[in-house]
Amino acid sequence: MNNPKIIAHRGASGHAPENTMAAFRLAMEHHADGIELDVMLSRDGHIVVIHDATVDRTTNGTGKVSTLTLEELQKLDAGNGEHIPTLQEVLDAFGDQWLINIELKNYATPFDRLPVVVAQMVKRMGLTDSVIISSFIPFNFPRFRRHCPNVKLGLLTLPGHAKLKLWRLFRYDALHPYFEDVDADLVAAEKAHQRQINTYTVDEPADIRRLAALGVDSIITNLPQEARTALETAA
Repeated sequence: MNNPKIIAHRGASGHAPENTMAAFRLAMEHHADGIELDVMLSRDGHIVVIHDATVDRTTNGTGKVSTLTLEELQKLDAGNGEHIPTLQEVLDAFGDQWLINIELKNYATPFDRLPVVVAQMVKRMGLTDSVIISSFIPFNFPRFRRHCPNVKLGLLTLPGHAKLKLWRLFRYDALHPYFEDVDADLVAAEKAHQRQINTYTVDEPADIRRLAALGVDSIITNLPQEARTALETAA
């Protein structure tokens, strides 16, 4: 049985408001090996940690993230009194303690400066060894790498798309497929190219054990404590 890393999806989001400092602290308490989080730019150019293009689902506010300033965003309640953090806050608190998977969420604004400013921040803070950058948009990768060449890049793929030949056109260090797409053939193909497989979003113990047996490198989960238990009981 392989022993993959446990990466807390948006923090320990099964038990705390997603993408908040509380969720990230809880992930550490639950002995995750790292966290996954989502970033985009506020109207005034700050890198904020939030999943959706709008604040409607995860806060008590409404509106697009890109039309709100950092001050306006941080006045909102992101759950249990938590605020929307900046990437700077998260990296200051956890950057040198564990793996941080940063997903670039500029899907609505693919030509903005998000890859560049995130690369500059990671490089400035000396976190090139503890960060992995992921995105469903592979065109983000050369823009990021131009400013920060030594950080690992993870290609996210939609369900059913992990084996597309299109991905051969792009340079990346890890594949981040939907967990149901992972089988022995996919693992063998990626390992043949010296790439990791970090699969999302896996909460069921049976799925966690199956993926570990296949040899994935990381399991991205909403429930890091329960995922750890699933692996330990399988062993």
